[in-house]
Formats: sequence, C-alpha cells, structure tokens
Amino acid sequence: MHIAKGGLSWIAGSFLVTGLFCIFTVVVAGELRFVFFFLLFVMLLISCLFLIFFRDPNRIIGDGIVAVADGIIREIITKDDGDVGDCTKISTFMNLYHVHVNRMPFDGCITEIIHHPGAHLPAFRKESEKNERVIILLDTMIGTVKIIQIAGTLARRIVPYINKGDMLKKGDKIGLIRLGSRVDVYLPTKTLKQVTITKGARVKAGETTIAKFND
Repeated sequence: MHIAKGGLSWIAGSFLVTGLFCIFTVVVAGELRFVFFFLLFVMLLISCLFLIFFRDPNRIIGDGIVAVADGIIREIITKDDGDVGDCTKISTFMNLYHVHVNRMPFDGCITEIIHHPGAHLPAFRKESEKNERVIILLDTMIGTVKIIQIAGTLARRIVPYINKGDMLKKGDKIGLIRLGSRVDVYLPTKTLKQVTITKGARVKAGETTIAKFND
C-alpha cells in the first residue's frame, strides 16, 4: 500500500508511541498495567486509522475533466469569479475515510499558488470560507481553472506537492489535506459542454469524470 507524501511522519510517530505503550504494558505491574493496556489499544486504533487516512492508491485516469478530490459532491453552482470569470463551481466534501491526496482535473500549468492561514471550522459550513486554504490557478486549453483546498475541523495543514510554473498532466498529484476537508474547483462555463455529476454523487480523484468540454 502506498502512503501519501506528508503522511508517513504521522504514521511513524503513532506507531512509535504504540510501541512504547506496548513495552510499558509488559514491564509494569498492578493496576498501572491496565492503564497502559488501554492506552496501547487507543494508540493502535489511531495508528490503523492513520494508515487509512494517508493511503495513496493508484488510479486509472478518467476521461474529460476529472475530480480533484475523493468525496461527496456537496454543491454545483454557477457564479462570476474574479479569476475565472463566468464559471461552474463544484465542491467536494472529504470525510475522514476518503483518500486525502488531491489530483489535477486537467492538463495545465500552475500559474499561481496562494496560501491563506485561517480557522478550522467544519468544511461543509458556509463559514469555512474563513478556514485555512490554498488557492491554485491553472492555465489550461479550456481557460483558467481554479482549485481551492480548504482545511476542515481536524485538518491542520495543507501539504502542496507542486510549485508555480509546473506543467502537469491530468491526474497528477497536487497535494494532501490532512484528516478531512473540502475542495472546490472552478471551471470556465463557456468551454464546458456538460457537467456529468450531480449533487450527492461520490467521486474519486483523477478517476471520476465530473465534466466534459467543448471540442
């Protein structure tokens, strides 16, 4: 199983603490042993959860414009954005059990990466616009595309894998959001042929087609 870049230190740290509690459980006696046994159980559970959170499976890249994140589509709206113009915004909410590695929706060049520190409100709330987030602008053959990675309640850091000026292919990994979050993608409406998913749909980053563009 592949582990996401940025997640290995969390997994190693949790298993190290688990190992220490295992040693304490063996060497101590009396009621204290039961305390360390309970802590060992909790840390073992956390370590296994981290393995799930930070897995990074291979993906078969889909057709058209693909999902940036694993998760559930929570919003599809049209709006006028300052960077993209008239666009369709598609929001994906990531639960703790989803893969947390985000991917490119389409071939393009990274023209801007902007990090905004902020709060850690639940990612499904409107107020989450104040959360820590990373804004990525892409220059693509269908126009300017914008991706916003938004940290959630438990997420405390967005880990980018990319740099300004990088030329990337559809499905390439762009970053990791630790422990649940939301990802918005803004697609220029004038070049869209069809949005192929609906609110409530479950999608996989790099694999699920979310829209098709004009030929």
